[in-house]
Amino acid sequence: MPDFTNIDAMQFFDRRPHELSLYQAFARKVLAACPDTRIRVLKTQITFENRHGFAFVSLPRRKVKQPAIVVSFGLSYRVDSPRIWVASEPYPNRWTHHVLVSDEAQLDDVLMGWVKEAAAFAAAK
Repeated sequence: MPDFTNIDAMQFFDRRPHELSLYQAFARKVLAACPDTRIRVLKTQITFENRHGFAFVSLPRRKVKQPAIVVSFGLSYRVDSPRIWVASEPYPNRWTHHVLVSDEAQLDDVLMGWVKEAAAFAAAK
C-alpha cells in the first residue's frame, strides 16, 4: 500500500528538493522522539499531532535569502532565543513559536527539545 503521507509531502514541496529534504529529516527526528505522532499534510502546512497538533512545517511566506522551511511549535510560555523567528500568543498562556530552518544542522537537540516539550504540552491539553 502506498504511503500517502509521503506522497502528499512530496507534492507539498513540489520543485523544492532542499525544503523536502529538510522536512524529511525533521519528520524522522519527530517520529523517533515521539513515535505516537500522526502526520497530516494540509494545503499550507504539515501537522504533527498526538492528541492535538504540536508541531507544524510550512514554507516561509516572506522571501528569505536561502531555501528554508518554517518549523512551528506551541508551548505554555514564550521561548526567549535568537533562533525564534517569530513568537505570538494567540490565546493566554499558549505561545506559538516559528523557527526558520535552512540547514539540517539546525534540527539539533535544542529545537527537538522544544518540539518534544510541545508534544507533551499538546498531549496534556
